Amino acid sequence: MKKKPAHLHPADLRALARLSTDAAAGLTDLVEALHLGIAGPPDPDAPERAGGIAPLTYRTIRGMTRLVGGGVEAGLSRLTPLLGEREPTPQRATVMAALNGVWGDYLVESGNPLATAMSFWHNGVTLVLEREALAGVFGAGDPAAPGDRLAVLLHGLCMDERCWNGHGPALARDLGYVPLAVRYNSGRHISSNGRELADHLEALVQAWPRPVAEIALIGHSMGGLVARSACYYGAAAGHTWRLHLRALVCLGAPHHGAPLERGGNWVNVVMDASPYSAPFTRLGKRRSAGITDLRHGSVIDEDWSGRDRFAHGPDERHVVPLPDAVRCYALAATTSIRPGGLRDRLLGDGLVPVASALGQHADARRSLAFPEEHRWVGYGMSHLDLLRRPEVYERLREWLGS
Repeated sequence: MKKKPAHLHPADLRALARLSTDAAAGLTDLVEALHLGIAGPPDPDAPERAGGIAPLTYRTIRGMTRLVGGGVEAGLSRLTPLLGEREPTPQRATVMAALNGVWGDYLVESGNPLATAMSFWHNGVTLVLEREALAGVFGAGDPAAPGDRLAVLLHGLCMDERCWNGHGPALARDLGYVPLAVRYNSGRHISSNGRELADHLEALVQAWPRPVAEIALIGHSMGGLVARSACYYGAAAGHTWRLHLRALVCLGAPHHGAPLERGGNWVNVVMDASPYSAPFTRLGKRRSAGITDLRHGSVIDEDWSGRDRFAHGPDERHVVPLPDAVRCYALAATTSIRPGGLRDRLLGDGLVPVASALGQHADARRSLAFPEEHRWVGYGMSHLDLLRRPEVYERLREWLGS
C-alpha cells in the first residue's frame, strides 16, 4: 500500500512533545531568573520573598511539566503504530531543516529523534554507502550508472539538499559529474560536521562501484566552511578521498564570519549587564552551536572547545589554510550594483560581507590564499541568488570544466 503524504509524521508527535516539554521547562527557568533578578538578594528576615517560597514553587512547576510531558509522550508512543507511516513532504523537510539549524545541537544532546543524521542524496534518493546498494541505485550498464567524477554539494544553515536542484543537474549534464548532495544537521558545530563528512567521504570512495577519478567539494554559505573542515580532518586522518580531491568551491561562505551573528552576540553582552534584562539573554543563548560558529568562521574543534561560545571576545581562531594541491575557488555576492561601496564591506549579499566570502582579512596571516583569478563577485545578488542565478553557474562550469 502506498504511503500517504503528510506534513507531520506520527513519530514527529512524540519528538515535538518532548521538545515542547523542554521548552516549557526552559521558560520556567527564565521566569524564575527574572523574578529573582527583580526581587534582589534574599532577605534573611523574610525568606519567603524570593529565596523561600519562590524556588519551591518553580521546582514544583518544573516537576509537573516533566510529569505531564512524560505522560503525553508515553501515550503518543502507543498511538504511533496505529497511525501508520507517512510519505515525507517538501514542507516537512523545510521545517526539519530550519529546526535543526536553530536547535540542532540541542536535539542531538537531548536524544530527540527530530535531529537530522548526515546522509548523501541523489535525485531525491538517500544513498546507502555500500557497493551493492550504490550499484543498485544507479543501475549497472545504465546511462546513469555511476561515473568517476563526483560533485559533493553542501547546503548552508537551515537548508537541505534540495537547494542544489539547479546547479547539481546542470553539472551532470554539462560536465559529467555525479551530483551527490549532503543533508546534515546545520545546528551542530561546523567542525563536528566537518569530521563526520570526512568519514562519510572515505566510506563513499571505498563503496563507490568504480574507481573514483575526481572529487569536487562545492559548499554554499556554512557548507563551504564544513567542506574546509572536512579537508582538514580528512588530511589529519590520512583518508584516501583527499587524494582524489581536485576542487573546492565556496559560494558565499563566511570564511571570516558573519556580522549578524556578531551583532547577536553583542546584544547578549549588553543585556547581561542589567539584572532585569539578563534573564532574557537565555533566549539568545538557545541558538545553536552552528550559528555561533559563524561569528568568526570557526572550522576546527580548538576554536570552541573549552570556551564559552557566547562570551564576547576577539577573533582567536586557529589559522586553517586552504587544502594543498587542490584548486580552490571563492564566489561572493553583493546587493550593490557596483564595487567598493559600504554595503559590500558591511553586509555584502545581505548575510556575508564580500571580503569574508573571498577569504580576505585585514590580518594578512588570516587571509585565505584563493588566487585572484579564482575569485568572483556577483553584483546585484543576494545570498540565495548564488544558488540559482545562471551567471553563477556559468562561472562554476568554466572553472570546473577547465
